[in-house]
Amino acid sequence: MITARQTRAARALLGWTQEMLADKAKVSLTALKRMESATGLRVFESTSDQVRRALETEGIAFINSGRNEGVMIVDGNEQAFRK
Repeated sequence: MITARQTRAARALLGWTQEMLADKAKVSLTALKRMESATGLRVFESTSDQVRRALETEGIAFINSGRNEGVMIVDGNEQAFRK
């Protein structure tokens, strides 16, 4: 399960608005806003999965290690890291 902070951070890395992510994930804007709320409002697991998959498709990797959490962009093109 991804967290609200991870979702907001992933959007920031991609330069996406909430509207853009909701559209890409095929979820309602209201559901995404609930998911990203600071109070951790609940959404259906399927909504969270659709958001996660949309972000992963764009190269976002989610990091969860104990109490640590984060996101990063993973580029499948090794050449990009050699420049």
